[in-house]
This record gives sequence, C-alpha cells and structure tokens, in this order.
Amino acid sequence: MPYPQTIAIPNNPSLKGMARVDRGLIYSKQHGQKLTLLRPWFVQGEPLIKRPLIVFLQGSAWTSPDSDYEIPQLGRYAQEGYVVATLSHRDSGLGHAFPAYLEDTKTAIRFLKANADVLGIDAQRVAMFGTSSGGNAALLVGLTADDSRYKTQEFNEYSDAVNTVIACFAPSSIPAMVQQQYDQMAQHPAFVNLVGNQAPQDVARGMSPIYEIKQGASYPPILLAHGDADEVVPYSQSVDMYHALLDAGYRAQLIRVIGAPHEDSFWSGRLHGLLSDYLKETL
Repeated sequence: MPYPQTIAIPNNPSLKGMARVDRGLIYSKQHGQKLTLLRPWFVQGEPLIKRPLIVFLQGSAWTSPDSDYEIPQLGRYAQEGYVVATLSHRDSGLGHAFPAYLEDTKTAIRFLKANADVLGIDAQRVAMFGTSSGGNAALLVGLTADDSRYKTQEFNEYSDAVNTVIACFAPSSIPAMVQQQYDQMAQHPAFVNLVGNQAPQDVARGMSPIYEIKQGASYPPILLAHGDADEVVPYSQSVDMYHALLDAGYRAQLIRVIGAPHEDSFWSGRLHGLLSDYLKETL
C-alpha cells in the first residue's frame, strides 16, 4: 500500500501572522492595576518593529473588568500586526468612585506610550476600544485628551490622546439611560457606587460623553457599534451620540447590529472585519 503524499510548505522566518501574550504588566503602581499585552511574535535578536496600539477595555458596569474576556477575539488583531493591551481598572464596588476608571484608563495609555520603545509600540498610532462601560471610557478618552481633571501623576509627561476610538454598546448619556430625576439616580444599582460623596447630577453629566462634545475641538474619528435589541444599554444611546457628533461637525460612524443583545450574538466575524477595516483606515 503506497504511503500518503507528503505535503511540503515553506517555514515562516518572519513569524508573520503569529502572536504572543504577556500577562501581568503593572501600569499603575499607585493603584496596583495591570494589563495583558498581545503582540505579534518577533524574531529574537532583531530590532522590534514599532506597531500601532489598540487599548481595549472590557465592560464591567464600572466594577472590575475581566481583561481575559475578549482575548480570543483580540488575538486576531495581534495576528494582523497590532499591539493590543487589555486592561483592568479600579472597582467602583470597592469604593472607587468616578472618575477612577477613567483616570486608570488614561494612565494605562500613558504607561504604554512611556514604554513604547521596549514594547514595540508606535506611540503616534493609538486606538481606544471598549465595550459597554469600557466603551463609555473609550468615548471619554477620545473627547477629553490630556484633560487636567483626569490626569494623574503617573507618566504625566506623556499624552493620553488617542488617534481613533471604537465604542461598542456604550452608555453615552447617563441621565437619559437611567430616565430618573437626579435625586433618584443615586439609588440606581449601576450608578450608586460611582457617586461616592459627590453630587449625583455632577457625576451623571461627568460620566456622559455626549455632554463633552464641544464645537471647534479636535476629536479623533469615532466608530460606534450597538445591537438594536440591547436591553442593558439602549440602542438609542449610540444613535444619540452619533447624531450629536455629526451635528457638531465631527467624524463618526455607526454600525447597527440587527437583533443583537448586549454582548453574545452582537459579535461576529463580519463585525470584527468591519472593525479591522476601520482601524486600518484611521490608524
């Protein structure tokens, strides 16, 4: 009986299309916050190629993000040639009120820029990508670059500005989402821990990207994506944000995912393909 035919293929000396994971990088010593880094594999001994950076923040209702949640999907971006950082931040349920989550996200961006040379990052090409409460943070990052209200001492000589934003099923107007008067809003379970000893109405507006849109500013392009059957964060949140950006003269796109809830079937290969195309265009 003849043996099956041997298949011969070339090797991959440049390691193109391969990715690696580095866990537990501490980006904030002050608050003990870490990130996981996904990077294209590189040939040992050769100079690192500086690659565009995607900073990703998983939604968590502003508690403690599971930075591993989207690693299987984020790996595709590392295989395409991006460095991807997926973050933790301080937990509002443990007494860390607004703007702790935003301060931490911005600190992570500055940490990555500060270490760009050793991590193989092109600090001039940075995308902020988030889902749900992480998408809320992504929008705020895009609209409040280097804002002194949210800049901490760690790596503060670096900019926290980004070049493009992707926000999936993100709360953009907390007052509109909660649909209650300000004196009742402080009792909402997803909001009460974020208030701390602050005025609820101030926190509600401060957390709402739609209120940060100003005429004549310089904002990065923003891509919004949202399921129109989302019962956690209504689809109208992204529609309103989209129109507010366009009405103010800024570049924005909106992807409507038909019949999609919060997470789960929202995701697809086609959606990730659209996000990848957007990143190639804007980075």
